Amino acid sequence: MTENLNPFAIAQTQLDQAAELLQLDPDMHAFLREPMREFHFSIPVRMDDGSTRTFRGFRVQYNDARGPAKGGLRFHPSETIDTVRALAAWMTWKTSVVDIPLGGGKGGVICDPRELSRNELERLSRGYMRSIARYVGLTKDVPAPDVYTTPQIMAWMMDEYEMLVGHREPGVITGKPLDLGGSASRGDATARGAIYTTREAAKVLNLDMRGKRAAIQGYGNAGSFAHKLAEELLGMKVVAISDSRGGILNWDGLNAADTMKHKASTGAVSDFPGAEAISNEALLELDVMVLFPSALENVITGKNANQIRANIVAELANGPTTPEADTILFENGVYVIPDFLCNAGGVTVSYFEMVQNAYQYYWTQQLVHERLDLKMTTAFSAVHEMAVSKGVHNRLAAYLVAVERVARAVRWRGWV
Repeated sequence: MTENLNPFAIAQTQLDQAAELLQLDPDMHAFLREPMREFHFSIPVRMDDGSTRTFRGFRVQYNDARGPAKGGLRFHPSETIDTVRALAAWMTWKTSVVDIPLGGGKGGVICDPRELSRNELERLSRGYMRSIARYVGLTKDVPAPDVYTTPQIMAWMMDEYEMLVGHREPGVITGKPLDLGGSASRGDATARGAIYTTREAAKVLNLDMRGKRAAIQGYGNAGSFAHKLAEELLGMKVVAISDSRGGILNWDGLNAADTMKHKASTGAVSDFPGAEAISNEALLELDVMVLFPSALENVITGKNANQIRANIVAELANGPTTPEADTILFENGVYVIPDFLCNAGGVTVSYFEMVQNAYQYYWTQQLVHERLDLKMTTAFSAVHEMAVSKGVHNRLAAYLVAVERVARAVRWRGWV
């Protein structure tokens, strides 16, 4: 039977498994399977040649029982509403599993920002904010950067919102430049949180990571910082990295500073001196201690899960592993750190940014790192203990922790 790779169907299947173990009331289960609200809109943008092009945009606020919706905004040519729904659901569980008082949301625009000029990109960013402004805000829904969106795009959106409402509200957007109220360490927060959970996984598995091999599929913000921090904080040797154009392999190790410089200058990791080419698919199957899937959804499936040889799969991407693959990896003894735990460092530091914006006092980088470490370590322990006590794989354990917390908030509010 062919696997269903629709991301929202996968998110619902994962919830269904948790609901069964939690013996969730059917009415609560039905409520948590669907977004509370979603928005579809058309964004007309005046192009540099004088023509007007209309872009399709989305925003999904999946659940806000525990607090304002929170979630990134993606500019991607293959964006779909089901992807946005799935990501909003995962954000709901992500904020819950790390126990911060936020809900889950996500946004997207169908576009290829690489084909837009800077001025066109600014007009699109401001147009998106004009479309969604009445539905967002510090107490409603707070967007953040995601795939192909940047601090500059966040700055344009914040500025547009403030012009619309007529007052300062930096907390309407996170992932902003430091000069506009961003938080220290927001840039590497997603990767840093993943490194903290990987460190904790090594402890429970009694693995010595120093000098051991790692591979990273996806070399955007999260993947490149994971390379840097795996070297600095874990003492690991990253032997393979890849991006959308292909990958490189060197069993003696790839230096993060050198590969990041090469990617910045050439736009790709390929053709790095002293490395051989490797495909994205082959990279996943390398004999390494830690594999960081850091690209897009559904890269580890029922077809290739038996070929995964890593001891630990630390999911920096959202939804890289399908439900069928989860079962296979668990049976094969591969320790998966599920996405909505592993990559929750980004939303955690976004929450820190909201807090700092709210009372206009900003923390040092060291303090951000300490508080992020505490949050990620505490969340990891809760998930690991649940997995051990229930005899289930880590993703299901993370769902059990997160869904139970959201369900309690819904019950207290009297919604179901």
